[in-house]
Amino acid sequence: MAVAYPRKFQNAIGARDILTQVVRDRELHLITLNRYRYSEQRSCKDLTEVIEQLNGQPRELVRDLSHHISDEARHAMWLTDLLLELGADVGTPPGSSYIDEFDRLIDRDSYDPKRNLEDGIIAALAAINITEKRGCEYFSAHIYALKQAPQTEENIKIRETIEKILPEEAGHVRWGNRWLAQLADKSPEHRQKVEEAKRKYAAIEQAAFEAGMDITLGAELRRVANLLEVANTMPMWERPQYLMERLPQTLLAPDLQLTRINAVQRIWERDPQALMERFVPMFLNGIKGMQNNRKKTTV
Repeated sequence: MAVAYPRKFQNAIGARDILTQVVRDRELHLITLNRYRYSEQRSCKDLTEVIEQLNGQPRELVRDLSHHISDEARHAMWLTDLLLELGADVGTPPGSSYIDEFDRLIDRDSYDPKRNLEDGIIAALAAINITEKRGCEYFSAHIYALKQAPQTEENIKIRETIEKILPEEAGHVRWGNRWLAQLADKSPEHRQKVEEAKRKYAAIEQAAFEAGMDITLGAELRRVANLLEVANTMPMWERPQYLMERLPQTLLAPDLQLTRINAVQRIWERDPQALMERFVPMFLNGIKGMQNNRKKTTV
C-alpha cells in the first residue's frame, strides 16, 4: 500500500528551511508556537465531532479516538503553559488558518460516517493521518532548528516541550497507518477506497498548508491550481459541484488579503527598511523571491 507524505512548500522549501528562519525571530517563533497550541486544541474539537458521528461504532475506533483526544489536550496544555511562561499571546493566531482551510476543502458528504459508516471512517482516518504527518515533520524540524540555535534558557524550554509532544504525534501516525492498512486488507475494493482517500486528503492537506504559507503575488492563482489538484482526485461527476462551491472564495481569498495587510503592518512597525528591501521584492517575485531571501539569510 502506498504511503502518502506531505510535500515541501511549492515543492521547493522544506520544514527545516522554514523553522531555521522562524527560531531566529522571537515574535515569529512565539506566533508559530501559538499556532501549534491552537491546532492541538482545535483537533480535540474535530476528533470529538468524529466520535459523535460514529455514535459508538466501531467500539475500538471510538476508544482509540478518545485516547487521541486526551493526548492532543495534553499537548495543548503543555504549549499553553509554555506560552504563558514566556509572556506570549494565547489568542487565535493571526493570518490564514491551516485548519479552517482544510475544513473548507473537505467534501463533507464523503467525510460523514452517518451517510456511509465505512467510507466515512476511511475518509476520517486518511484526513487525520496526513495532518499528523505534517505535524511530525514540523515538530522534528523545529527540534533540529532549536539544536542549531543559541542554547538560551528560552530555546531549551521550547525544545524540551516539543520533544515531549513529538513521540506521541509519531504514535498517532503509526496508529493511523495500522487502521488504514487493516481496512485496506479487507478486500481489493477496500484497498482502492483507502488509496483514493489517501490521495485525496494528501492533496487537500497540501492545499491547506500552502494557503497558510503563501501570501506573495499570484497566491490566489496558486490556490486555484491546488483546488484543481484536489478535484482531480475525485470521480469526474463530483468535480463540477465541488469546484463551483469553492472556486469563488478561493479566487477572492479574503483571509489572504487580511494576512497580507497584517504582515505589512507588523514589518513596517518593526523595520520599515526591511519592508522595502526584503518583503516587497519577495512579494512581487513570489516563490522565487522567497527562495532567494532564504539563501541570503543563510549565507
